[in-house]
Amino acid sequence: MNIRSLTRGDGVVIGAAVLLLIASFLDLYSFDNVPDSVDLPMLWGSGPVVFSVVLAGIIGAALVVVSRGLPQAPKIAGIELGQFGAAFTVFAAWSALGNIFDVTGGYDNIEGSNEDLLPSPGIGLILALIATLLMAAAAIATPLVPALKAALLPAPRPAAPQPYGAQPPGGYGYPGAQQPGGYGHPQPGQPYGGQPQPQQAQAQAPQPPAGDFSPFWFAVPVPRPLFAEDGSPTPIAELAPGTWYLAVEQRGAALVAQTQDGRRGVLQDTSGIQRG
Repeated sequence: MNIRSLTRGDGVVIGAAVLLLIASFLDLYSFDNVPDSVDLPMLWGSGPVVFSVVLAGIIGAALVVVSRGLPQAPKIAGIELGQFGAAFTVFAAWSALGNIFDVTGGYDNIEGSNEDLLPSPGIGLILALIATLLMAAAAIATPLVPALKAALLPAPRPAAPQPYGAQPPGGYGYPGAQQPGGYGHPQPGQPYGGQPQPQQAQAQAPQPPAGDFSPFWFAVPVPRPLFAEDGSPTPIAELAPGTWYLAVEQRGAALVAQTQDGRRGVLQDTSGIQRG
């Protein structure tokens, strides 16, 4: 799972899930004029609230975040995992709203209570409603709002500016360690994709003509689908921010890119890419 593929909307979902977990340890309901010595139950003391609000919300948030971090989200009965997660968060918010109007549990657990003593929502239930509403709103709005679709963590910049068409200082997929004998940009005295020739190790490689395409490394600002070269509309992979990919060919405004596992595909949306 690549955390750099997470968006700002996913960050809101994660924060709301943490708030919901904290709220689950707070009071489910409260009473007026009740002594401080009386222990009121927390959200975990009510089965309906635990299953319909706490667990449903946390499970929904986990499904949304996990589906975003995977290269290709799995499907269940033709529905993407993230859509299942969004449905869980909406259900949790709806259940939390219902419990605000009709506090679950009961007040017979308090010694000396009577029929005139009615409970009101506790701080835990109120915070749970706020958390689930934020969670559901972010899960639904993230694919629609550009501000929420932006990357949560910006793509790291190379250590030093590189000339156009040159390889970032490092190996395939990230400007870190050099990948031995791997697929990379041709270096002086080294044919593209091959091993260096001893007799040409010190030779200076000629510069390509201005109109020729030179493979280069690039990173995407937000997750972008990679389509098959045969024109199929189904993506074969998803390019994630924070990872460097190798552009091996240009087709009009699109680029043919290669992933770390050797798959090649067409990146149709090249706007805002960062060249290494």
